[in-house]
Amino acid sequence: MTPEAPSPTSPSPRATLRIGTRGSPLALAQSRLVADALAEAHPGLACQLVRIATAGDRRRAEPLPAIGGTGLFTREIESALLRGEIDLAVHSLKDLPTQSPDGLVVAAVPARAPAADALISADGRPLDQLPPGARIGTSSPRRAAQLLAARPDLRPEPIRGNLDTRIRKLREGRVDALVVALAGLERLGVAAHATQVLPLDVMLPAPGQGALAVQTRAGDAPVVDLAVAIDHGATRAATTGERALLEALGGGCSLPLGAYAEAGGPSLRLRAILLAPDGAQAARADSTGPLAEPTALAHAVAAALRADGADAILDLL
Repeated sequence: MTPEAPSPTSPSPRATLRIGTRGSPLALAQSRLVADALAEAHPGLACQLVRIATAGDRRRAEPLPAIGGTGLFTREIESALLRGEIDLAVHSLKDLPTQSPDGLVVAAVPARAPAADALISADGRPLDQLPPGARIGTSSPRRAAQLLAARPDLRPEPIRGNLDTRIRKLREGRVDALVVALAGLERLGVAAHATQVLPLDVMLPAPGQGALAVQTRAGDAPVVDLAVAIDHGATRAATTGERALLEALGGGCSLPLGAYAEAGGPSLRLRAILLAPDGAQAARADSTGPLAEPTALAHAVAAALRADGADAILDLL
């Protein structure tokens, strides 16, 4: 761990929160957003970022499914939180397993950034104008399957690394285009790189994409109370529905599942797609339910996906 202030293991006054975060530029930007929101909600509160390397950060050359997938970007941070080395943790919600370890809770889900994916192409062409056989850099089975469903001629190719690393590989000609989360581009101030924001009928995002999770120890009531002040009810309901759907299908981050829930007044709409890896088979669902019952809506959508052939697709995975 590399602290940005005094040692993370030294006693910390309650007026200073030690925030555990990955050390990537995007993770640091996201954690600073949370720190700023907490400071605004609690004038006089000081926050200290503590960088923690995760397995996903250390093993960048290997495909995520090959090294375990679930928890690769969160496990070490959660362990530090349980040991008391930090007071809370900030995660990309889409990286967080659907079940928290015993003793930890997601105390806040701040307001969500745009959940959509974006295409960055080398020559500025949108998806439907890319040349036949164009190489698309993505290590996400969900993105690869939806790309192939839209354009079976495309060639998804694994690509890992921080956003700037992937953009550099694009400029070096290793791929012809990238698909990345729009939220990451915006949080790093580089949204101008996006050639096209992919419409939801082409590319549904990962469950929780664009949202952050503020995780605390369940029994640390003072910190939980601080974090709750930045919770956003509509975002929490929407992402709860998306993640409950992922759990209902028995999947992790490598499942080719797109899901997006959107609040509208007292209602919540949840759209979902589950695809075979080659994009040739897909089960779709689109349902609406009460905003206050996102898990029940997720179970209804899971049943609708199964009625549309999801079990046959799951058998392929």
